[in-house]
Amino acid sequence: MPNLDLTLLTDFYQLTMMQGYQHHHKADEVVVFDMFYRMNPSGSSFSIAAGLEQVADYIENLRFSEDDLTYLASLATFHEGFLDLLRNFRFSGDLYAVPEGSVVFPNEPILKVVAPICEAQLVETAILNIINHQSLIATKAARVKWAAEQDTVLEFGLRRAQGPDAGIYGARAAVIGGCGATSNVLAGKMFDIPVRGTHAHSWVMSFPSELDAFRAYADMYPDGCLLLVDTYDTLRSGVPNAIRVFDEMRAKGLPLVRYGIRLDSGDLAYLSKKARILLDEAGYKDAIISASSDLDEYLITDLKLQGAKITMWGVGTNLITSRDWPAFGGVYKLAATWDGNRYLPKMKISENPEKVTNPGNKRLLRIYDKRTGKIKADLIALWDEAYDEGRPLELFDPLNTWKRMHLAPHTYTIRDMHIPVFKDGRRVYHAPATQEIKHYCERELATLWDESRRLVNPQTVFVDLSEPLYNLKMDLIGRME
Repeated sequence: MPNLDLTLLTDFYQLTMMQGYQHHHKADEVVVFDMFYRMNPSGSSFSIAAGLEQVADYIENLRFSEDDLTYLASLATFHEGFLDLLRNFRFSGDLYAVPEGSVVFPNEPILKVVAPICEAQLVETAILNIINHQSLIATKAARVKWAAEQDTVLEFGLRRAQGPDAGIYGARAAVIGGCGATSNVLAGKMFDIPVRGTHAHSWVMSFPSELDAFRAYADMYPDGCLLLVDTYDTLRSGVPNAIRVFDEMRAKGLPLVRYGIRLDSGDLAYLSKKARILLDEAGYKDAIISASSDLDEYLITDLKLQGAKITMWGVGTNLITSRDWPAFGGVYKLAATWDGNRYLPKMKISENPEKVTNPGNKRLLRIYDKRTGKIKADLIALWDEAYDEGRPLELFDPLNTWKRMHLAPHTYTIRDMHIPVFKDGRRVYHAPATQEIKHYCERELATLWDESRRLVNPQTVFVDLSEPLYNLKMDLIGRME
């Protein structure tokens, strides 16, 4: 993947704050920032974390060029001493994150930065920009794939994405979330993911007849002959002409390996059922029936309930833009400062209870049912807390503390969800291939109970605070009253 210079991909106030930290001799003060989000998109009970590889590339290549510094000097805001600090800027801190493709839940730290405050402040904007977008699209893709069940889902949204980057990295995120391939050739090259496509209506219209167009396409691509059958009349022209071409291919002894039809308009349930009958009667029971046309997880679910015979789904606009929920809403908040001996907790207080943050340097633990491998709950704890699977474990709801779960010894397993990405400024994380992340995401999704994966009114997954963290939070709130 090419390394893009994103150094100035930041909000102006990050730089003015950095200059202020330097002026007040705070630039080297070590702090902890958490990235988390408050609400799952699209009514889901979970999200999929994505974008870590690009975050790691961004931080690893964070350098202010002389051209950058000349531009900043022209803004008449930054003094020479601060520009000198930027000239020698290198990220020197630590970064921890959940692996890409992980199932995550609201309010838990999916990424943590431990670094001097100037460094931690600068990287905020790019981290949020990257993680928010890719996690949003990966989550939407996971919902679409859930609706499609065992069928293949193709990401077809490049032309409707909000710009090239959204199309490129959105395609990557969609594959992580469950799509089998993308129409985006550049994304295919950059991330080594499968690319797929058939032909447009313009192909059919450019030939003297629909049959001529189908014959020409089959002659060019006999190993991937999916024919778009709705240019003129799907059932009276398109499907019969496709069958005629398949007959001709079979007569020539050509193996029909990956072949079929695509529907892009009309009543997809009705047309697919009628097309299936025609194909089966002609002896093409293994022919693919693919569909596009403004699909999303809800329409796919409805089409399946109506008995549609579609086995491949091309999903474009509604996936690449997450049309029903266009923003992920991740935030990046100061959680602790280091005084040379210990971490001093910091917490944001708000009149909106959901905006009150969790203080301190924390770790994220996932509790699994040992018998089924399903997630019981997530536990946010302080970084130095220790847990033993051989001891009983009590979890409680931090909002309704009387709601408690008691786990007997050896009936559960604990996983530390954070992995190191940078240590002392050195990158220690090497991103898996995108297809490996996709397979990891499939395993992650399998740890959710079906009740938590349904599209409407899913069962909430518990995210609890450890007792020491809960007590720390209540103590800080009490002091601020």
